[in-house]
Amino acid sequence: MICIVRCDRFSCGALFGRRAGLHWKTRGLVEWAAGRPFAWVDDELTATDQAWVAEHHAGRALLHRVDHRLGLTDADYTALAEWLG
Repeated sequence: MICIVRCDRFSCGALFGRRAGLHWKTRGLVEWAAGRPFAWVDDELTATDQAWVAEHHAGRALLHRVDHRLGLTDADYTALAEWLG
Protein backbone atom coordinates (compact mmCIF):
# COMPACT_ATOMS: atom_id res chain seq x y z
CA MET A 1 0.00 0.00 0.00
CA ILE A 2 1.25 3.46 -0.88
CA CYS A 3 -0.23 6.52 0.72
CA ILE A 4 0.79 10.06 -0.08
CA VAL A 5 0.24 12.57 2.69
CA ARG A 6 0.63 16.18 1.66
CA CYS A 7 1.10 18.61 4.50
CA ASP A 8 2.43 22.03 4.94
CA ARG A 9 3.46 23.57 8.22
CA PHE A 10 0.22 25.52 8.47
CA SER A 11 -2.24 22.69 7.86
CA CYS A 12 -0.45 19.86 9.68
CA GLY A 13 1.89 21.51 12.16
CA ALA A 14 -0.55 21.25 15.05
CA LEU A 15 -1.43 17.66 14.12
CA PHE A 16 2.14 16.37 14.00
CA GLY A 17 3.78 18.67 16.54
CA ARG A 18 7.47 19.38 17.04
CA ARG A 19 9.95 17.51 19.19
CA ALA A 20 13.53 18.43 19.95
CA GLY A 21 15.67 17.74 16.88
CA LEU A 22 12.95 15.94 14.97
CA HIS A 23 11.26 17.15 11.83
CA TRP A 24 7.74 18.28 12.70
CA LYS A 25 6.26 15.44 10.60
CA THR A 26 8.24 12.51 12.07
CA ARG A 27 6.14 11.53 15.08
CA GLY A 28 2.85 11.92 13.23
CA LEU A 29 3.93 9.87 10.24
CA VAL A 30 5.17 7.03 12.44
CA GLU A 31 1.97 7.17 14.46
CA TRP A 32 -0.12 7.12 11.26
CA ALA A 33 1.89 4.21 9.83
CA ALA A 34 1.16 2.16 12.98
CA GLY A 35 3.78 -0.48 12.18
CA ARG A 36 2.97 -0.65 8.46
CA PRO A 37 5.73 -0.15 5.90
CA PHE A 38 6.07 3.41 4.64
CA ALA A 39 8.35 5.53 2.48
CA TRP A 40 8.88 9.19 3.25
CA VAL A 41 10.52 11.45 0.67
CA ASP A 42 11.46 14.91 1.90
CA ASP A 43 14.13 17.55 1.50
CA GLU A 44 14.45 18.17 5.25
CA LEU A 45 15.16 14.69 6.63
CA THR A 46 18.11 14.28 8.98
CA ALA A 47 19.93 11.50 10.81
CA THR A 48 17.83 12.41 13.87
CA ASP A 49 14.66 11.47 12.00
CA GLN A 50 16.27 8.24 10.72
CA ALA A 51 17.30 7.22 14.24
CA TRP A 52 13.94 8.09 15.79
CA VAL A 53 12.00 6.12 13.18
CA ALA A 54 14.34 3.13 13.58
CA GLU A 55 13.69 3.12 17.31
CA HIS A 56 9.94 3.82 17.30
CA HIS A 57 8.63 2.07 14.18
CA ALA A 58 8.40 -1.72 14.04
CA GLY A 59 7.77 -1.95 10.27
CA ARG A 60 9.93 -1.23 7.26
CA ALA A 61 10.55 2.42 6.59
CA LEU A 62 12.44 4.32 3.94
CA LEU A 63 13.34 7.90 4.79
CA HIS A 64 14.76 9.32 1.60
CA ARG A 65 16.16 12.82 1.43
CA VAL A 66 15.93 14.71 -1.86
CA ASP A 67 17.77 17.83 -2.91
CA HIS A 68 15.26 20.69 -2.87
CA ARG A 69 17.17 22.39 -5.69
CA LEU A 70 16.68 19.41 -8.03
CA GLY A 71 13.38 17.89 -6.97
CA LEU A 72 12.88 14.18 -7.62
CA THR A 73 15.57 12.78 -9.90
CA ASP A 74 15.96 9.44 -11.65
CA ALA A 75 18.18 8.33 -8.75
CA ASP A 76 15.39 9.10 -6.27
CA TYR A 77 12.88 7.08 -8.29
CA THR A 78 15.39 4.23 -8.49
CA ALA A 79 15.84 4.25 -4.69
CA LEU A 80 12.06 4.12 -4.22
CA ALA A 81 11.64 1.34 -6.77
CA GLU A 82 14.38 -0.73 -5.12
CA TRP A 83 12.82 -0.27 -1.70
CA LEU A 84 9.41 -1.28 -3.04
CA GLY A 85 11.16 -4.26 -4.66
